[in-house]
Order: sequence, then C-alpha cells, then structure tokens
Amino acid sequence: MSKLQGKVAIVTGASKGIGAAIAKQLASDGASVVVNYSSDKTGAEKTVAEISKTGGKAIAVGASVADAAGIDTLFAEAKKAFGAVDILVNNAGVYKFAPIEAITAEDIDWMFGINVKGLLLATKAAVAQFPATGGNIINVGSVASEGSSPNASVYSGTKGALDVITRSLAKELGPKKIRVNAVNPGPIVTEGFISSGVQGSDFEKAMIAGTPLGRVGQPDDVATVVSFLVSDDAKWVTGALLQTAGGLR
Repeated sequence: MSKLQGKVAIVTGASKGIGAAIAKQLASDGASVVVNYSSDKTGAEKTVAEISKTGGKAIAVGASVADAAGIDTLFAEAKKAFGAVDILVNNAGVYKFAPIEAITAEDIDWMFGINVKGLLLATKAAVAQFPATGGNIINVGSVASEGSSPNASVYSGTKGALDVITRSLAKELGPKKIRVNAVNPGPIVTEGFISSGVQGSDFEKAMIAGTPLGRVGQPDDVATVVSFLVSDDAKWVTGALLQTAGGLR
C-alpha cells in the first residue's frame, strides 16, 4: 500500500515549480491532492492532468491565500471533493529583491500578506478540518531565513517568520496530534529560475561553488522530502526546519 493512501492533501501555489512537484509526489504516494493556484489555471490543470495520467486523484482550485475568502473557498472545494483534509503544504509564496531604499509599503504588505498571513490563515482553516486522528502541515520556507543576503530584507524577513511560526505551532498543535515542519530549499531550477536569467549566469556558478553537493536543486529534491515528512516514516518529527539545499548556507 502507498504510504499516503487514503490521505487528502492541499498544496498551495501548486501550478508550477516546487508546488507542482510536491503535488505530483504526494499523489504518487497515494494521496488525493488539491492543486491550488492563484492565477495560473493552465499550469494547475496541467499538474492535475499529469497526476490523473498516472492513476492519481487531483483537482485544481483557484483561490488566493492572500485573503480569508479565498482560503474559505479552497477548503470548501477540498471538502466537497475529497472530505476531511489530512495534509496542508503551505507552498504559495512571492518575492522581490531590492535595496531598502527602493522597497515600498505595498511591497512589504504583498510579501508578508502571502508568505506569512496567508500561511497562518490557511493553517487555521486546516486545523479546523483535520480529523481527530491529527494532521500534517508543511511550510515551504527558504535558506534565505538564515542567509541574510543583501537586497532581501523583506523576503528574508517573511521566511524568518515562517521558521519561528513553524516551531511555535509545532508546540501548540502537538497535543492535537498535528505535526508542523518546514522545508527550506536553496536555489531550485523552476520556471522563475530560468525566466529570470539565473540559469547559466555567474550568479548560478557562485551558488554551485558554495554548495557542497555541487549543483543547484531540482523540484523533486524538495518534493520527496515533503512526502517523507507527512508520512508515518516521520511520525516522531515536528518543529523541524529541514534544509533542502545541498548543504548551501
């Protein structure tokens, strides 16, 4: 039997990149998956089609995690399709890198609104739907929470908040049999990584040089770790901040 057979998972921001890889991995391991997207309906439907093609179960739900109404829609659609939710992967996130002089109030609200407020509101909704037997929450963070890179004060701040929230909620929700962990990737080859021109650049070469395992990551490198953490193989793990960055610090 697949290790996630009978489980229902919501993956936010799963139309492409790391989120899509996580959704496909969880489905491969037996979970029914809700593929959430904010604007990329085509990408989300592609992810669902790829899951269905291999015999998995998935639906796409368009909803923004930036507001409570969107989160209510997401969880209502998940319940209607599959019943109670067992797994929440808070993957949706945004970023902008700029010197502090160029950062606006709108930039701050945007990044904290999705990366922090959205994570908390989605978690609140999940806790209300998890069965009495418990549940699993994975927060997808970043090595930026520790890396302290220049021009990343706001983004790094949101990921630092994610680390603290993960550990706090692990203690708070443990008595309810809910495990909360974070997976913190380093550079990953996603659509954004390629379109931004990082791939093949001197910046990429510098990152590879600073990574003990000698390469940048792939979405599957993160997805398999997430699947492990939400399975019973990791039943004694909560409050962990698991770096998935090939040793990059």
